[in-house]
Amino acid sequence: MKTVPLVDLSEQLKRLSPELEASISAVLERGDFIQGQALQRFEENFSRYVGCRSTVGVNSGTDALRLSLLALGVAPGDEVILPVNTFFATGAAVSSVGARPVFVDVDKSDANLDCSQLEAAITARTRAVIGVHLFGRLCDTDAISEVCRRRGLAFIEDAAQAHGASRGGRRAGAFGDAAAFSFYPGKNLGACGDGGAVTTDDPDLADRLFKLRNFGQQEKHHHELLGLNSRLDTIQAALLDVKLRYLDEWTQARRSLAAAYARGLSGLEGVEVLTRPDNEQSVFHLFVIRVPERDRVLTALNESGIGAQVHYPLPLHRQPAFAYLDYPEGAFPVAEQLSRDILSLPLYPELSEVDQEHVMVTLTRILNERS
Repeated sequence: MKTVPLVDLSEQLKRLSPELEASISAVLERGDFIQGQALQRFEENFSRYVGCRSTVGVNSGTDALRLSLLALGVAPGDEVILPVNTFFATGAAVSSVGARPVFVDVDKSDANLDCSQLEAAITARTRAVIGVHLFGRLCDTDAISEVCRRRGLAFIEDAAQAHGASRGGRRAGAFGDAAAFSFYPGKNLGACGDGGAVTTDDPDLADRLFKLRNFGQQEKHHHELLGLNSRLDTIQAALLDVKLRYLDEWTQARRSLAAAYARGLSGLEGVEVLTRPDNEQSVFHLFVIRVPERDRVLTALNESGIGAQVHYPLPLHRQPAFAYLDYPEGAFPVAEQLSRDILSLPLYPELSEVDQEHVMVTLTRILNERS
């Protein structure tokens, strides 16, 4: 049986293997495994790519969120607003600093934060808003920025899925007070292990972040802050610096594949493309559609060798870990309906035309077998 995985990193790694191996060898020769030359070089190059003043490499995307919150002064008793439809880490980072996550429903057209509901979620305890660029599409940064400026709140971008997404010439990571990136291997820009970064234009915030990632110290054994051990190691930074050179090429491939999916699925009854490939705002970390009888379709796709998945099967308020927030089922109707309807189709830069056509043919057959 022919199989098409959701993500396949093998072809990318084969192509880049000589450059990646050379970058690792250079670190091995220098022996600067922690906060070495390649980390500083990657941070400088990523800052240029994003269009921001500073990049602070950290251990993961989750730590990037957590350290952003800490650096911005979010503390126990504070509230942080975020969309209810996102990966668990967004909410977990808020809880990890002692703050309370306050969820907001999402827009049914792209599953990003519904900014029309943002103002109503603000209380006297609100300290920050996290706008998630979900599936690789920018959230409404203008609307969020305007509310945050007017209400005196920090704006944090969760850019874990949006490396290179842009609007009006500005890229993800250059809109908020801080932005959190993930370099998990399956991301558009992925390491060969865990990794993350925070970007910012605020030099004072960057200074706190550099200290917080390294036990709160800038000068060795002089700890000014209660920091963490959350450093992006030099080998991962070296690998990322190589891969950053190819990111725009990979983004264009993702957009072309997304456009092909949109054309190929346009005539299928009941199928809705969640984010249409019509502008620069999406880098298509995932290609997400709504389908009738989603669970049946998903099972049939998987049984046919197609690595479709659901992102995400449970909105955050229905996760057991957030039961203490006491949100009832039905509190966020759009996100709850999306969780029943959506699925993600295979998408990665090296996906061949033949394999993509096989995915669409298989999906069409399964939909035509509708019960």
